[in-house]
Amino acid sequence: MKYIGAHVSIAGGLEKAAERAAELQATAFSFFTKNQRQWYATSLTPEKIFAFHRACAMYQYTSEQIIPHGSYLINLGHPISDKLEKSRFALLDEVNRCQQLNLTLLNIHPGSHLKMITEDQCLKRISESINIVLSKTKGVTIVLENTAGQGSNMGFLFEHLSTIIHNVEDKSRIGVCIDTCHAFASGYELRTQDACIKTFADFDRIVGFKYLCGLHLNDSKSQFNSRVDRHHNLGKGTMGRIVFSWIMKNKRFNRIPIILETVNQHYWKEEIAWLKSEQDKNRS
Repeated sequence: MKYIGAHVSIAGGLEKAAERAAELQATAFSFFTKNQRQWYATSLTPEKIFAFHRACAMYQYTSEQIIPHGSYLINLGHPISDKLEKSRFALLDEVNRCQQLNLTLLNIHPGSHLKMITEDQCLKRISESINIVLSKTKGVTIVLENTAGQGSNMGFLFEHLSTIIHNVEDKSRIGVCIDTCHAFASGYELRTQDACIKTFADFDRIVGFKYLCGLHLNDSKSQFNSRVDRHHNLGKGTMGRIVFSWIMKNKRFNRIPIILETVNQHYWKEEIAWLKSEQDKNRS
């Protein structure tokens, strides 16, 4: 069984995320627990928390099917100390919000060196940041998303993710989310079945499937190995549909949130239905 959904809006209240996912006939969803482009947000009130829990219960979503996304402002490898501390505080706030909402996963981008420190120093800072936040919280797994390698972003190599995980003290609360567009743009081939097998075999060897907590399914507007992050709708970009069909038929991706972040939301319901149909072909 696969949990298939999209990254939905919280306009009108957090509970609207579950409602919008249900309208898409999704079995998973992602959302921001606060404005992703602001450092600070008002605290969650008991009323807001209750409304979210009630909506999830109404539409039958459990924490296993939900993977909120952290703020884009957070840079856990920031080379400047005061800005690094600001990012660490922001991540702590995000994790606390997940705890309040009884959610067990939080997806984040690892961080960037901004060409001011080495890649190794940046990776070490990312792990240190995660260790600090995990030591102050409980029950939430921090899920690192691979990046396209645009600019000075870290996490575009499986080895980067592996190094961060290696230096995280509580490995029961660290995981990975693979974004197909990011992987393709950073040089991991996904256009044929054999390429998919090889890429995810490399992921298993370098990182380990035991750390896989989610997937972002996105086609790419940019070319292979371009290091440019440009999402597209499934089958409309440079990747084609083979990888998405292959994932749906592979049991190793069962029981984790599989999330669309494709650019045209009008296709989401259609894309979710198609993904479900590809999964069903494997059962026949």
